Amino acid sequence: MQENQQNPVNEAVDSAAAQAPADSAVEPTTEARVAALEIELAEAREQFLRSRAEMENLRRRTAEEVVNAQKYAINKFANELLAVKDSLEMALADQSGQFDNLKFGVDLTLKQLVSAFDKAQIKEINPVGEALDPHRHQAISTEEADAEPNTVLRVMQKGYQVADRVLRPAMVVVAKAKSQQ
Repeated sequence: MQENQQNPVNEAVDSAAAQAPADSAVEPTTEARVAALEIELAEAREQFLRSRAEMENLRRRTAEEVVNAQKYAINKFANELLAVKDSLEMALADQSGQFDNLKFGVDLTLKQLVSAFDKAQIKEINPVGEALDPHRHQAISTEEADAEPNTVLRVMQKGYQVADRVLRPAMVVVAKAKSQQ
């Protein structure tokens, strides 16, 4: 057991003795290693600063793009509506007095508007016969009817939705149960 205890001590002493003369030989390589690490640190710092500047530029460009997207998102839809406005102005300027021509022009104008709505993903909410959905419909009155309670009987004003979001709820008349007399 004593041999086992002495062996670690002897090994530590031998190791220290072996390192003492080697320290003078290690010093120049340590200095070279420190210089190399300083160069590597300077390169890493420069790369970090470049990445940071690139991220700031990216944030700035993205913020500008978001502002422009919000500002000019309506351009496509507005361009579609210009044809509708032109047609309405032409109808108002018509002095011919021919009702059929005016009606035909208004019909074409409505088709232009429906086309513009389709391109902008604006859809009508026309729920006749459907169950009342408070997210898409607004009941303005009730009537006794043979239909199930809370079924839409008539649409007083069409609703509209953009994609899946309600732009304006449909104003509806809803069925209520007939009173028992």
